[in-house]
Amino acid sequence: MMMNPSSVIVGLTGQTGAGKSTVSAYFEQNGYAVIDADQISREVVQPGMPCLDALVKAFGEEILQGDGTLNRKKLASIAFPSAEKLQLLNQTSLPYITRRIQEKIENLKAKGQNFILLDAPTLFEAGADAMCDYIVSVVAPTALRLTRIKKRDHLTDEQALTRIAAQNSEEFYRRRSSYVIENTGDLSDLAEQAVGIARVIISAANGTREADDDN
Repeated sequence: MMMNPSSVIVGLTGQTGAGKSTVSAYFEQNGYAVIDADQISREVVQPGMPCLDALVKAFGEEILQGDGTLNRKKLASIAFPSAEKLQLLNQTSLPYITRRIQEKIENLKAKGQNFILLDAPTLFEAGADAMCDYIVSVVAPTALRLTRIKKRDHLTDEQALTRIAAQNSEEFYRRRSSYVIENTGDLSDLAEQAVGIARVIISAANGTREADDDN
């Protein structure tokens, strides 16, 4: 783990529907600047952007709506059921997203931001974990995730389960994370875990700075 004493980057990832957005908000409340990779993924596919052109080349014009904007549901219906097409989606879009993330990180560092949270569902797939000093993953029972995904994205059971099946296992995230947050559906418990980890990381970083100052 590479620690930059001037800024600490925490990667937040985990299973779809596990509650990353809620956890992200708790980190922000405790002094972290948040970079939302989902928001960036929407920015880079605006009409006229190179990423959208690359996606059309890879998947065809059927992924576009009548006004030339990306039909995200159509693209998801093509990519998620197929491991090969999901890999193609990641290979096509993630380089554009990663470059934009790097730009945002550098901008925040230049402004003197000490703690940065990178909220990225595809943190590992994009190789963005290499940018992070710590990785926090959020996991949750399948039933809870299914309910949340259906409500959030207006999906059927079958569509939501396809999304879940396309992701890595809980064990995958546990093996690769500095901290794991378990969302059981209890908001107060989720808050306690998230705030506790956010503050532990701040304390550890401040301790490192103090040690550096003494040397």
